[in-house]
Amino acid sequence: MAGLRHVFPGMRGASPVVALEGLDAGIEAGVITGIVGPDGAGKTTLLRLLAGLLKPSAGRVTVLGHDMATEAAAAHPSIGYMPQRFGLYEDLTVAENLSLFADLHALDAAVRQQRIPRLLGFTGLAPFTARLAGKLSGGMKQKLGLACALLARPRLLLLDEPSVGVDPASRRELWAMVAAMLDEGRADGMGVVWATAYLDEAERCGRVLLLHEGRLLAAGPPAGFLAPLRGRVARLAVPAGGRRAVLRQVVAHPAVLDVAVEGDALRLVLRAGSAMPDAAAFGGGVLTPVPPRFEDGFVDRLATAPPVVPPEPPRPAAAPGPAIEVRDLVRRFGAFTAVDHVSFAVARGEIFGLLGPNGAGKSTTFRMLCGLLRPSGGAARVAGLDLLRAPAAARARIGYMAQRFSLYGELTVAENLAFFARVYGLAGRARAEAIAEALERFELAEQRGSVAGSLPLGVKQRLALAAALLHRPDILFLDEPTSGVDPLARRAFWARIGALAQAGVTVLVTSHFMDEAEYCDRLAIISGGRLIATDTPAGLRGRVRRPDLPEPTLEDAFIQLVGAA
Repeated sequence: MAGLRHVFPGMRGASPVVALEGLDAGIEAGVITGIVGPDGAGKTTLLRLLAGLLKPSAGRVTVLGHDMATEAAAAHPSIGYMPQRFGLYEDLTVAENLSLFADLHALDAAVRQQRIPRLLGFTGLAPFTARLAGKLSGGMKQKLGLACALLARPRLLLLDEPSVGVDPASRRELWAMVAAMLDEGRADGMGVVWATAYLDEAERCGRVLLLHEGRLLAAGPPAGFLAPLRGRVARLAVPAGGRRAVLRQVVAHPAVLDVAVEGDALRLVLRAGSAMPDAAAFGGGVLTPVPPRFEDGFVDRLATAPPVVPPEPPRPAAAPGPAIEVRDLVRRFGAFTAVDHVSFAVARGEIFGLLGPNGAGKSTTFRMLCGLLRPSGGAARVAGLDLLRAPAAARARIGYMAQRFSLYGELTVAENLAFFARVYGLAGRARAEAIAEALERFELAEQRGSVAGSLPLGVKQRLALAAALLHRPDILFLDEPTSGVDPLARRAFWARIGALAQAGVTVLVTSHFMDEAEYCDRLAIISGGRLIATDTPAGLRGRVRRPDLPEPTLEDAFIQLVGAA
């Protein structure tokens, strides 16, 4: 890639969007090259240029000796490409999908008989060949997509965020499968490009290209990103229940560049040249130096200051009792029980996370509590209201932010806020004041006339949260709210969520992203439709701690607890 540039036309007369600008980089055979960065960084555009699906606006892309602007057809037989939303045929079975992709690659019968059983065994899909692709879990769909991409034994395998939306266990399996296939293909000079918004995945790559806003920020082995951070990262243990108050003190300290929540502790990145602060400055907690990780290197290149969010006005005192109460909740789809007698309670002002593997019943539970799906049995109360008897009244007390940007991309920021204000029943002066407050509090005033679909992901996220909070709900439901955003936007988002909880808003969040789950006060893990564990993030890690795993991560805890269940 030399001088690579790609520009997309703007929406509704808006300025053209520069997706990539001045990119110079190479992809090596025999290693996994990570294309790392948040949504909007240019990862998908780069992969589509490498696959020959787009022609560059300027510059040159050469793949296996072929200029992809003029000779893409010659390179295609040697490229395996798995796009973000892999084009499986959901009305066909697993076996039929593989057969169809074998037809597309013109593989003869002998090659099919050799490769298809191998890939079915490799991905663990051999017992499911007769199952419709549409009936597979998210993780199994990703594995089938990977098998289809590997059918032709490519010399270049392009994977566009293959682990997005899948649980931690499935992510580890995908990495293991790709690493094993790379080992087999090294003799043929096979290379792998893995695009991801998960910065922890970058540390598993042999080489990393770090993109931000269409530009190459840095390139090289992951260790090179960590070297400048040695001695600048520490973990601060905080008293139980005092995390949010200490967080505000840490953010205000001049030596601190970045702060991330890790359960009952805070992870600090210090500015270059700053001495390690005295823990007494943060309420006397224990401050322990820890090794840096790749995300710290990303933040070090971009951050100017930790996010400071003004406190939220306190909500009026609520009725006594839990904000959310679930007793023996059941949901059946025909003969299949998706949620099987789940019970838990969430206190007012608590941030409560629902975790679980794909297909475990987590999303079904979440949708029932949002009032989007009627329970088959049991009881659920939200903001003191019975979801079975008064679902409309309960929905009026909650705000909902979907995983994917769910506002209207063709409308401006102000038009979206006006529309959702009307949906929530706000009128006249109350509507005008709510919109004005949202524009100010979420720093959207400058973008009020911008078309929502053209906004950067971090701004879209702020707009979606502002819309969900227009009617000042008692409870906020978040469905994978920071999927794909960069660490800085994620910190700012969770600073806002912490301020809301401090003001008495109850937050229920569902996530596959373990760094996001660390911000929760408590977590519930659902597997096989049943609740298998409820505890703080630190408590869940403590359940799997042992001599050979003295410092388990939340991902370790999730995988072991689900496996044991």
